[in-house]
Amino acid sequence: MMIYREQYIKKILDFANKPFIKIITGIRRSGKSTILKQIQEELINSGIEEKQIIYLNFESFQYSEIKNAKNLYEYISKSVNKNKRSYLFFDEIQNVENWEKAINSFSVDFDTDIYITGSNSHLLSSELATYLSGRFVQFTIYPLSFKEYLDFRRVYGNQDKTDIYKDFLLFLRYGAFPVIHTSDYTIEQAYSIIYDIYTSVILRDVVQRFKIRDIELLERVVKFIFNNIGHNFSAKRISDYFKAQNRKLDINTVYNYLNALESSYIIYRTNRYNIQGKEILKTNEKYFIGDTSLLYATMGYKDQFISGMIENLIFLELKIRGYTVYVGKYDKLEVDFVAEKNGKKIYIQVAYKITEKQTVEREFKPLLKIKDNYPKYVVTMDEIWSDNIDGIEHYHIADFLLKDF
Repeated sequence: MMIYREQYIKKILDFANKPFIKIITGIRRSGKSTILKQIQEELINSGIEEKQIIYLNFESFQYSEIKNAKNLYEYISKSVNKNKRSYLFFDEIQNVENWEKAINSFSVDFDTDIYITGSNSHLLSSELATYLSGRFVQFTIYPLSFKEYLDFRRVYGNQDKTDIYKDFLLFLRYGAFPVIHTSDYTIEQAYSIIYDIYTSVILRDVVQRFKIRDIELLERVVKFIFNNIGHNFSAKRISDYFKAQNRKLDINTVYNYLNALESSYIIYRTNRYNIQGKEILKTNEKYFIGDTSLLYATMGYKDQFISGMIENLIFLELKIRGYTVYVGKYDKLEVDFVAEKNGKKIYIQVAYKITEKQTVEREFKPLLKIKDNYPKYVVTMDEIWSDNIDGIEHYHIADFLLKDF
């Protein structure tokens, strides 16, 4: 049984039968292939005949002879329906050399509606923009949201009732890759699966695609980033850190590594935002990880990670909901997140626990200084204390992740 991921399916199908190529990207094993299949089912349910649909998965050996744009064009030109619209689905299309040339030709030469997936945002290269300028829309698929995770628990775990606080702790530890929640895996089994996902991404979507030679140094950079989730830092700080370790790593190489990791959805970068001046700042960005389980599977579980990881979960939830996310700066104070969508903002402070008075003051103080009327939240893992202060709402993270804000 496939869980229906409505928020993605609906957005993509809004562009069905419109003259836009639908590009679906996201980290490996985030569920892109399943979403492609669900879109096909929806099209068939709407009256499209199965023979109008052509699906090629370039991870399969079945299509290993399709190596370049010419091979792909020849295959499709023989398979396409000449009398009716054909619906073309290409999974992991980055494995085909110069694929964008073939895609452009399909949209010109045949009556088609095209959907493609890839595990690397490098899909949107300058060549792609040249060939398909103004004629594509992109959708990013993330691992499961907490709400989706609970749906998986109900279906695959046969749970009619859930304790969201206990389930949240499992979600935090196991992470959000869909495959982990389709069976009853132990934590060791889950981390073994996730580590395999991580190595596949590193080797295929980072090292091979960006022709990185020093894999050991790349992985050391990854571990530095993972160790600093939730903290501001710069490429220069990474370079200086490795110099102190007697490893030469110039800033340009650091930027190349960071760009490659971002393109593969291992990490996400978020800029700092001056709330008073309403301007984006160019220094000391924050980086977040594509899923909490990637950190645990590569570095082991440590309690010291938990504050950064719950902040990471809030960041990903905001991205899933379509927000543009910044780290806020107000004078010398930091607001963990300023999230903007459709011209409206929300402000969020995240902390592990705020049971002590001084912690309460520290977390609420930056939000109290912001005088606009946009919603302001403090999100923690406190299950009991829930007072709101001057309109600032306090939530347990499990409740916040399920909130319609």
